[in-house]
Amino acid sequence: MNAAAGAARDIARPALFICAPASGQGKTTVTAALARHHRRRGRRVCVFKAGADFLDPMILERASGGPVYQLDPWMGGEAHCRALLYRAARESDLVLVEGAMGLFDGDPSSADLAAILGIPLLAVIDGGAMAQTFGALAHGLASYRAGLPFAGIFANRVAGERHYQMLVGSLPPGLAACGWLPRDAEIALPERHLGLLQAGEIGDLEARIERAADVLQGVGEALPAPVRFAPVAGEASPPWLRATRIAVARDAAFAFLYRANLDLLSALGAELAFFSPLDDAALPPADALYLPGGYPELYLERLAANRTMMRAVRAHHALGKPIVAECGGMLYLAETLTDAAGRSASMAGVIAGRATMQPRLANIGPYTLNLPEGRLRGHSFHYSRMDSPLVPFAWTEGALAGARGEPVFRDGRLHASYMHLYLPSNRLATARLFAAAPNAVRSAHHAHA
Repeated sequence: MNAAAGAARDIARPALFICAPASGQGKTTVTAALARHHRRRGRRVCVFKAGADFLDPMILERASGGPVYQLDPWMGGEAHCRALLYRAARESDLVLVEGAMGLFDGDPSSADLAAILGIPLLAVIDGGAMAQTFGALAHGLASYRAGLPFAGIFANRVAGERHYQMLVGSLPPGLAACGWLPRDAEIALPERHLGLLQAGEIGDLEARIERAADVLQGVGEALPAPVRFAPVAGEASPPWLRATRIAVARDAAFAFLYRANLDLLSALGAELAFFSPLDDAALPPADALYLPGGYPELYLERLAANRTMMRAVRAHHALGKPIVAECGGMLYLAETLTDAAGRSASMAGVIAGRATMQPRLANIGPYTLNLPEGRLRGHSFHYSRMDSPLVPFAWTEGALAGARGEPVFRDGRLHASYMHLYLPSNRLATARLFAAAPNAVRSAHHAHA
């Protein structure tokens, strides 16, 4: 432990881990309602999302008024997760974590993460089509695995007060009923194939969050029990990217950005310049280009019409400058992109080949990638297919049994794949990917070591 961490003290802060028996139970709506409820009362609320999800955090940022980070001990490591939580505890009055999928789904699961971090679970159950079976499901969640910290049960999509009393009357002794939200179309969050819509696509999102906080029942003014968060010795971030300017695509078509990635690039000394491939005429002056994932297929005509931007991207590549493209960013670099309705448009043409949206999920899961720059971890989730005559430079490796690896394309300093890289998984590899002179980073690393 370094001197700074050694001098720091544990912080006790109220915290809840919002979980559910399955996806689709309304975890995000409940978490957003709780965040806004406490924010209205002048409390600083820090919200996290368990797992690799990009979409839920967009909603939760609007609800809480602050940045939302992912907690994924596989991608970033347990110490990284604890460091993020400790910083949040220092800066907030309440910490909320929204789980992923069902409570015991995945490896690590939300249950695993809650147990590791010691954050009490609030189980959200959709009670809309239930009566006494509600109690059986709640009992199963609370007792399936011994030793889990459990705050209680929250009922969602309830018909009314009488229905809520019927539901909680079925709970076994010792399992607390913590509140409910009614079945209300005005608070439901619309979805598409990858999950919820992006926050910017929901025109009345603010009204939906406000309505959810208005009708939230049973939580009262009391904060949840405090949890002790311990300081963590941080990994050093030498300024390997000092004097490096990175142009980062960020708009409705390219919005799948881990905040921790941006934080790391800044910590490594890079200057970040955000731009829109949809609306801007050219790239900002930059030494490297970062094209994250998103929904380029929803904006075919606008992307194709912005020919000056695509020329600028091709010129950047022709100069031998680094480009890191992930999933949707890679599709943008193809020669053509075809959406789910069969409409095609010309894209930047940096990568030979065509990308096509598929009606079914093509791949999902945690992945690793071994590169000359180093080993990185991340996640894949897409409905498209990339057909290219390029010989893959490398292949991603699935962390789950039976997972299918996917190609990584390299052309000069271009790095493109379906994998959303979690850059804090390897700081040195990150610096080498984005640096104008990766060998200089290697030399600086040896000198620093």
